[in-house]
Amino acid sequence: MASIAVCPGSFDPITYGHLDIIRRGAKVFDMVYVSVMNNSAKNPLFSVEERMNLIRAVTKDLPNVKVDEHSGLLVEYAKAVNANAIIRGLRAVSDFEYEMQITSMNRVLNEEIETFFIMTNNQYSFLSSSIVKEVAKYNGDIAELVPAVVKEALDKKFNR
Repeated sequence: MASIAVCPGSFDPITYGHLDIIRRGAKVFDMVYVSVMNNSAKNPLFSVEERMNLIRAVTKDLPNVKVDEHSGLLVEYAKAVNANAIIRGLRAVSDFEYEMQITSMNRVLNEEIETFFIMTNNQYSFLSSSIVKEVAKYNGDIAELVPAVVKEALDKKFNR
């Protein structure tokens, strides 16, 4: 049986931290579905389609990575793509409590899907999409935080 994982997130926008987790997951699993979750509690800068296109652009060298979207329960999406795992990135201890709650709920909903936590590379431990957007908004240098295609998309959004 193939090992299939889902790597969910809002990815607004994708950062080198996200990409680090996706790349490392792609080394472990036969197939990784990067699922752009449409979180109604967030007010995204990029549309779902724009986020998917950016992720496709930066993962085009990974043949076992597919990009998709989903707005319902993550475990339902995982079941639909025959995934047996969920990949979650952890930046710091502060992420753990929230992620544990989500993982526990997912286990209640479907105990057959395991969650795997991947610690982010130390150089990205401070990095979030929110920080990237804030720095980009004020024309700060984000070249070391996001791939060039993402920087260009942010420059466009902020009329530069």
